[in-house]
Amino acid sequence: MALEKSMMIAASGMRAQGTRLRIIAENIANAGSMAETPGGDPYRRKTVTFSNLLDRELGVRTVEVSRVREDKSDFGLRFDPTHPAADEDGYIKTPNVKTTIETMDFREAQRSYEANLNMIEVSRAMLRSTLELLR
Repeated sequence: MALEKSMMIAASGMRAQGTRLRIIAENIANAGSMAETPGGDPYRRKTVTFSNLLDRELGVRTVEVSRVREDKSDFGLRFDPTHPAADEDGYIKTPNVKTTIETMDFREAQRSYEANLNMIEVSRAMLRSTLELLR
């Protein structure tokens, strides 16, 4: 039963990191998305927040995505008077997405996902070995 619980905990971690990977990919894909109208806002970076959840049936704490929210940091400014979203001074707002940070976050989430996957694989191998011993 303890191995089953460890697999459930690792699976919840994989689900949470999978959501995080999806949001990071969305941020990277929209890093160049500008507003289409003057004064409009470009794409705003999204962040993921995790929380612990007590699974009463199993009696263990798992992780889940508690919310996905927009990053309220300031937009950048770029001078481009020919852009349709340029203000009267010729500046456009640029997304608050920094691809370097998103890439680092992506690698961290990927490693966490892989660690949880390895935990499931080790637990499965231990269960197989136990069943082999019982034969």
